[in-house]
Amino acid sequence: MTGISDSEKFETSRPRLLGLAYRMLGSMADAEDAVQDTFVKWQGTDKAKVSNPDAFLTTICTNRCLDFLKAAHRKRVDYVGPWIPEPLQTETGTNPEADLERAESLTTAFLLLLERLTPKERAAYLLREVFGKSYTEVAETLELSEPACRQLVSRAARFVRSQSARSIPTAEQQDTFLKAFLNAIETGSTDSLAGLLTESVQLRADSGGKAPSISRVIEGVEVVNFITRAISRLWDRDRMVELEINGVRGLAQLDGDRIVTAMTLGYTSDGIVDQIYVIRNPDKLERLLTPTQHDAGSGGLWQ
Repeated sequence: MTGISDSEKFETSRPRLLGLAYRMLGSMADAEDAVQDTFVKWQGTDKAKVSNPDAFLTTICTNRCLDFLKAAHRKRVDYVGPWIPEPLQTETGTNPEADLERAESLTTAFLLLLERLTPKERAAYLLREVFGKSYTEVAETLELSEPACRQLVSRAARFVRSQSARSIPTAEQQDTFLKAFLNAIETGSTDSLAGLLTESVQLRADSGGKAPSISRVIEGVEVVNFITRAISRLWDRDRMVELEINGVRGLAQLDGDRIVTAMTLGYTSDGIVDQIYVIRNPDKLERLLTPTQHDAGSGGLWQ
C-alpha cells in the first residue's frame, strides 16, 4: 500500500467495517459509532507497528462491537415489545446472486437469527462464513485459540442451517406476494394472499413503545385476520411506496415526507413468506428514505 495515506487506508476499509458492524449490532447508528471509534483508535496508533492494517482494523471494530452488544443486552431488558433490527433501504451494487452468502446475511430474518447466538459466536460466524476470514485471523481477532474459534463457527453454522432463515426469493416471487398483500388490504380478501403464507407465519411489530402497534408476536390464522381487520383499516395504499429493505422488497407508509411504518419479509427456501416484520419505532425509521449501498461482493455498506 505504498503511497497511500493512513486516512486512505482506513477509508478503503470503512464500507467493509460498517457492513460487519451493522450485521453484528442490527443498528446503523451503533455501527457508525463503532466504526468511528475504530478510526479514532487508528489515528492514535503507531502505523509502523501495524503489519496488516486490514486485520488490525477488523480486530478493533469487532471488539468494539462486542462492547456495544454488552450494553445492548442491558437495554433490551427494558425494551417495550418485540425488537427488530433497524431497517435499511438497500441498493445492491452488484447482482446479489453473485454472492448469496453476503446478500442473504443482510436480511432482517438473518439478523434476528444472529440475535440468538452468543456475541462471540456471532462475531466468529460473520468473520469466517460471511467475510471469509481464515481461522487464524478469526482467532487473532477474538483472542481465542483456533480450535475454540472452529467450535464457535461450527455451533453457529449448525444453528443457522437448522433455521433456514437465509433465503432471498426471486423477483417474481417477491412481486407476487406484494401484489397479493396490497390487494388484501385494499379489498379485504385474502384469497390470493393465504396461499403465499406458511401455516405458521409470524408477524411481529417493533414500536419501542413510541407508536401504536401490537405488543406480541402473532401467528398463523391470526396473521391473516390482522392483515384484513387492522392493517387494511390503518394503512392507506395511496401513501405506500415499495422499497428494497435489507435486500428484500418491502413496503413503507408515508406521512408527508416521513416514513411512519415499514414492512419487510422473511421467506422460506421455497419462496413462501414465513415472517412479516413491521417497524413503527420512529427512531429506526429516520434514515430509511436515504438509500444504503450494499456491495454483495464484499459485504460493504455506505451511504
